[in-house]
Amino acid sequence: MNMVISKAKTVTEYLESLSEEQLGIIAPVHRMLLGKLPKGVVEVMNWGMICYQIPFTLVPKTYNGQPLMFAALAAQKNYCSLYMMSVYQNQKLVADLQAGFEKAGKKLNMGKSCLRFKKLEDLHLPTLAKVIQKQSLKKFIDCSLALASPGSAASKKKASGKQCK
Repeated sequence: MNMVISKAKTVTEYLESLSEEQLGIIAPVHRMLLGKLPKGVVEVMNWGMICYQIPFTLVPKTYNGQPLMFAALAAQKNYCSLYMMSVYQNQKLVADLQAGFEKAGKKLNMGKSCLRFKKLEDLHLPTLAKVIQKQSLKKFIDCSLALASPGSAASKKKASGKQCK
């Protein structure tokens, strides 16, 4: 994997560090996310990328000591990445994402949570916006905490490859 970890301290600094080509790809996705994320999600630099996460004021204790990541956006060496943890947890949202891309004639290049794209035209922003808006903050938090709780029914589903509904 060609993972590039930025040392930028702020989102502005990160965006200013991108090449003109990368910025032309990342900036529209960044703008779309800012307009569609649920209230309570904050934008910060974390893990070397732009993270849209749940602050500790809402969820003070997490399985890894890091804020819950709702989504993240990064320019890698050979492609860009949109990490969609809020979608990854929900089979219905994954199906909606797949159907929206297929209907738009776009190829969805996605692993478990990471959507990879080389140019803006690889994406279908209306589908991304619609899918992101479908996940409520409360449902995301509840599902994230349940999946991380050892012995919980959701944790057992995660271990078997299933997700929250």
